[in-house]
Amino acid sequence: MPEPTNPLARPEQDHFFASLDSAVLGDVDVVDESAAPTSLWQDAWRELRHRVLFWASAAIILLVIVVAVAPQLFTSVDPQYCLLSDSLGAPGPGHPFGFDKLGCDVYARVIYGARASVAVGVLTTLIVTLLGATVGAVAGAYGGWFDSLLSRVTDIFFAIPLVLAAVTVMSIFRSSRTILTVVLVLGVFGWPQIARITRGAVMSVKNAEFVTAAKALGVSKPATIVKHLIPNALAPIIVTATVSLGTFIVAEATLSFLGIGLPPNVVSWGHDISQAQRQLRTMPSLIFYPSGALALTVLGFIMMGDAVRDALDPKARKR
Repeated sequence: MPEPTNPLARPEQDHFFASLDSAVLGDVDVVDESAAPTSLWQDAWRELRHRVLFWASAAIILLVIVVAVAPQLFTSVDPQYCLLSDSLGAPGPGHPFGFDKLGCDVYARVIYGARASVAVGVLTTLIVTLLGATVGAVAGAYGGWFDSLLSRVTDIFFAIPLVLAAVTVMSIFRSSRTILTVVLVLGVFGWPQIARITRGAVMSVKNAEFVTAAKALGVSKPATIVKHLIPNALAPIIVTATVSLGTFIVAEATLSFLGIGLPPNVVSWGHDISQAQRQLRTMPSLIFYPSGALALTVLGFIMMGDAVRDALDPKARKR
C-alpha cells in the first residue's frame, strides 16, 4: 500500500534550501563552545612559532650560550697561551683566524670571550629585573607620596648615563676589577627603565576587578602585588629585559675597551677590540672577528626582544 503524501510538501523547495544551507555553512568554521579559552602566553607562542625572526634569534642565542658554557667543544687551544714568534701570523690549520700581535690565537680568544660577555649580561639583567620590578611594582601599587618618592629616586638614576656612571665608578675600583664588580656597577645604574615600565603596567591593572576582589577577600597588599599585579606586568618586563641584556653586553665591552672593565687576564671581546685597533690598517681582520661576535650576539637578543614584543602585544598582532 503506497505511503500517503503530504500535499503541502514541495520537494523542489526543500532541495533548494538544503543546497543553500550546505553552501553557506560549508565555508563557516564551527566554533567549539566547550573549548578552553587560551591565555596570553599560548597566543604569544602560536604567534612566535610562525615567525622566522624568532627562530633566527633563538638559534643565535642558543649558539652563543653553548659557546659560553662549553668553549672547549669549539677549540682546544688555550686563549692565554701566546708566542711572540707567532705575532700577527696568518691563518693556518687549527688557527683559522690567525694570531694577534702578542701571538695569541684569535679564534680561541673569540670563542672564550663569549663567556665573560654572556656572564655579565645575564647576571646584570637578573639584578636589574629584580630591583627594577620591585621598585616599580611597589610604587605603582601603593601610590600617593610613596609613589612620588620612588619615582623621584628613579628619575635621578634615569638621568645618569649608564656608561658614564660605570666609567666613573670603575675608575675607583681599578685594583679590584672582577666580573662581579662590573655586574654590580651596571646593575646599580641600569634598573630605572624596568622600574618605569613595571610601574606603568601595575597602575594599569591595579583597579581591575580581580584586584578589587582580592582586596575584598582580605588579601594583603604585598600578597596582591606578588600574586596578581606582577604576573600581569610580566610581558613588558620580559621584553625590556631581553633587549637590555644586549645593552649590558655592549656596556661591558665598552668598559673593557676603555681599559677600566674586566682585568687583562680575563678574555673579553672589548679588550681584544681595544688591542686590535692598533693594527687596523695593517691587519683589519683582528678587529673584525671580536667585533663581529659582539655584534651578532647583541643582534640576537635585540631580535628576540622585538619578536617577543610583537607576540605579546595584541595591537601589534592586529597590525
